[in-house]
Parts: sequence; structure tokens; C-alpha cells
Amino acid sequence: MGLPLNLTVKMGSYLLKQKLLRREKFPLIVEVEPLFACNLACAGCGKIQHPASVLKQRMPVEQAVAAVEESGAPMVSLAGGEPLMHPQIDEITRQLLKRGKFVVLCTNAVLLPKHIHKFKPHRNFAWMVHIDGLQERHDESVSKDGVFDQAVAAIKQAKAAGFQVYTNSTFFNNDSPQDIIEVLDYLNDELKVDRMQISPGYAYEKAPDQDRFLGVEQTRQLFKKAFGDGRRKKWRLNHSALYLDFLEGKRDFECTPWAIPSYSLKGWQKPCYLMADGYTQTYQELLDTTEWDKYGRGKDARCDNCMAHCGYEPTAVLATMSSLRESIRAVTAG
Repeated sequence: MGLPLNLTVKMGSYLLKQKLLRREKFPLIVEVEPLFACNLACAGCGKIQHPASVLKQRMPVEQAVAAVEESGAPMVSLAGGEPLMHPQIDEITRQLLKRGKFVVLCTNAVLLPKHIHKFKPHRNFAWMVHIDGLQERHDESVSKDGVFDQAVAAIKQAKAAGFQVYTNSTFFNNDSPQDIIEVLDYLNDELKVDRMQISPGYAYEKAPDQDRFLGVEQTRQLFKKAFGDGRRKKWRLNHSALYLDFLEGKRDFECTPWAIPSYSLKGWQKPCYLMADGYTQTYQELLDTTEWDKYGRGKDARCDNCMAHCGYEPTAVLATMSSLRESIRAVTAG
């Protein structure tokens, strides 16, 4: 399954506009981090290792909205840290929806039951709950017992209240194809979440555990086996077909880092959400001052094993929209 039909149409119209304007670089999605603070200490992340003075900061509503407006992206991912720790995250969400943006709010869901009353179901809004495995695996990943059960309960509550619920699952070298199958079967068939996002783990420099990240060939073999026997077509995956082809080694792409930029308390992150080689104050400055040709597999050693969706999904989307065959495949799949 591909992207939701309303989002496919929204993205298609946006891409057509960029083509007519002859823009070479533009954002598809903006990752907004209105805070770095989090209520968990996940082994593969490390955001909470920022100094205490930084962890106390919260981005004003106006600043978050202005950054999205400046970029022009049709879709926004509100991340962190844990966004539900931001006292005005509901207002940020409302303001973005008023401006016609498709908003996903990424959360570990521990605080969701406490704050869900501040939000209303909307066709352009979805919760994105992090689920990195079944109970034992997920709790080990977030370094705290009981979080899986809390997340599952929160998903059920949000679904019962009429919200769209997506999940985001990151897999590492201690995951087997069977681990992926079991968690996606559970999310798809038991919890019946609306969409599932997946990605091989990327080696964050500040992550407490640096020994669990996948290489390219490991990633391809892992997903090729997990996707076998028709499972890939059954799961409600929130990805383009070409990105899934890429994960299992059927296609190869170059990264498109400027298409899913990250905006945080520090500004626009160079060159992408996963690497911090400086910050700019505006998205245009990010485009103009980043030496894009220096990054990518074979150019920067940090990029060599990366197959994360934030770099390669945009490439797949652009390739889809430039091909009539793949466009039809995307619409019929969605």
C-alpha cells in the first residue's frame, strides 16, 4: 500500500507546481523539532544529551509556523524530543492545519492519554507512534519497561476517538526478518493502525549505543526476507513502492537531503535531519550555503550505510512522480 490518496493528490499538485516554477530544490516534508526534551532515553537516539539549558527551551508557536510557511512544504512532521511535552503543541498543530498542511505528530505515546483531549480528529492529521518491536524488544529499545503496553493502550484510545494513527518502526542489526514480520503483522492486523512507517536505524553521533546500526547489504537482506511471500503488499505501509524496492535492493537511489529538512531551536540543520554540520536561519540560506555535492554514499563516510526514509523516500517520490507507470502504481496502491 502506498500513501493515502488525499496526500498523494496534495503531493502531486505540489510537485507539479514546483516543476512549472522550474525549482530544482524544494521541501516535501519539514521536520519541526519544537523542543529537544524527552521523557525517554532511547538507545538509538541521544537527543536528550543536549545541555540542560537547551532541554528547557520550547519553540514559540509563531516561530514554528513561520518556518513551515517559509519553506512552503505541504507536509509537516512535529518531532523532538517528545512533542507532547511542549505546552503549546496543540496550538502549533491547529495553526498548521488551518494553513492546509498535512501534519503528523510523532510521539512515544506515554503522554498521549493526558493530552489527547486538546486535539480533534482531522483528515490532515495523524498521530505517529513509535513502535520499535513487540513488548520486550520495544521496551529494551526505549530503555524502560512498560512503555510498549502504554503505547498500545494509547493507540487504541486514539483510534476509538476517531483519530488516524500511524506508527514508526526503526530496525537495527539485532532485529531479524521474523522480528519485522511479527511487529508489522501485529500493528497491521491486531491494532489495525492506519499506516506504518519503517526505516533502518541510522548512526546518530550522540546515540548511547553505537553497535546496533545496519550496513547497506544487511539492510537489503533483512527487508528482502521480511517482505517475502506477499507480506509487503498486505501491510499498510506509509511509503512509496519505489522506496520499498530500494530497501530490499531492487532499486538504488542517491539521497535527496534537501527534501525533508529539519528545523529546530537551533535553526535549519545542515545537511539533513540525521547530521548536524551547522545551522542556518532560513530555508533558502540552507539551500544556498550547504555544499550538497559533498554528501551521499561514497562522498561522506557518515552517509555510506544510511538508507533512512528521510533521505531516500523523497528520491523515490520524485522518481515516482516523473514516471507515468510509477504514478499509476502509486495511485492504485493507495
